[in-house]
Amino acid sequence: MSESSPVTSGTGVVPDDSGAGSDAPATRSGDGAGGSAGAAAAGPAAVDRETLRLALVVGGLVLAVLLGFGLGRMNAPAGPARPGGATAGGVATGGADGGAHAHSPGTGAHTHDGATVTQGGGDGATGLSITSAGYTLEPSTELVAGRAGELRFQIRDDQRRAVTRFAVVHDKPMHVIMVRRDLGGYRHLHPTMAADGTWSVPITAPDAGPWRMYADFTAVADDGRQVAVVLGADLTASGAYRPRPLPAAATSAAVDGFTVAYAGTPEVGKSVPLRFRVTGADGAAAALEPYLGAYGHLVALREGDLGYLHVHPEPVRDGDDVTFWLTAPGPGSYRMFLDFQVGGVVRTAEFTLTVA
Repeated sequence: MSESSPVTSGTGVVPDDSGAGSDAPATRSGDGAGGSAGAAAAGPAAVDRETLRLALVVGGLVLAVLLGFGLGRMNAPAGPARPGGATAGGVATGGADGGAHAHSPGTGAHTHDGATVTQGGGDGATGLSITSAGYTLEPSTELVAGRAGELRFQIRDDQRRAVTRFAVVHDKPMHVIMVRRDLGGYRHLHPTMAADGTWSVPITAPDAGPWRMYADFTAVADDGRQVAVVLGADLTASGAYRPRPLPAAATSAAVDGFTVAYAGTPEVGKSVPLRFRVTGADGAAAALEPYLGAYGHLVALREGDLGYLHVHPEPVRDGDDVTFWLTAPGPGSYRMFLDFQVGGVVRTAEFTLTVA
C-alpha cells in the first residue's frame, strides 16, 4: 500500500484533520462533569426564589382577605337600637322631621309639633298584644263598676326596666283608650307619669264586664331613636256583664246638639279619605278648635278582636271639613270614635262602620 493512500479508522469515521476532532470528545466529557457541578451549585438559589415567590403570593392573598373583612365591618349597618329605660328620665318632643318614628297602621298624613308627616295606612291593626317592639304593658288596676278608681300601669323595656323617656306626640306623651269588649263606654285619657315610670289617671268604669285598655305612646330609645307603639291589655270591672249589640252602621251621629257626618267609603288594604263635618243646631259649620294639635282625633276599633287603628287628620282643613286617611286592615264591622272640641269642650261622636 502506498504511503499516500488515505487511512480510515476502524469505526468508519473520518478523523478531523484540523485537530479539533481530538479536542471535541474531551470538551463534551468536560461539559458533562461541569453541568453536574453547575446544577448542584444553582439548585438552592432556584429553590429559594420559588419559595419567595410562593410566600409573596400567599401573603398577598391573606392581606386582601384581611382588608376585605375590615372594610366590611366599617360599612356594616348599625344593629337595632335598644329601647330606652329608666336611666334617663323625661320626655322628648318630636323634631322637624316628624319625630323620626314609625306610626300605627291606619295613620295618614298628620303633623308632629308643626312638622308634616305623611304616611299611608298599613295592612294590620295594632293593640292586639301586651308586648310589641321590645316594650311590655304592665297594668296594676282593679276596676269596680260605678266606683271611682285609678288606672295605674308601667311600660317596661326588653331588660325589664321601667321606661321613663317618651316623646310628646299630639301634645301628650301618653294616650290611653278604654273601651268595653262590646265597643261601648269609650274613654280617651291622658295619664301623668311618676319618677319611677308609673302612669296613673282617675277612672270610673260605668259598667261591669271585660274592658280593653290601649297605651298609645312613642318611646325614646337609648340612642335617641323614637319608636311608636300601641299595646293592649284586658281589664275586668267586677259585676254582671250584659253585652249590648253594636248599633247599626251610619254616616252621621248626634252629640250635645251637634251633628257630625262623614263622607267616604273605606276599603280593605287601601288608604281612603274620610271627610268629617261638624254642624250646630242651626246647620252652620261649627267653630272647631284645635285638640291634641289637630282639629280632630279619630280612633277605629274592629269588632271581634278589638284591633286598633289610630288615625290623624290632614294638617290643613279642607274648608269646613276635617279629612282623615283610613286603611281598613280587613272586612268586618268597626266602631269609630271622633273627638272634637268646640267652645273649650271636648265631645265624642261615635259611628258604626261596615267594610265589605
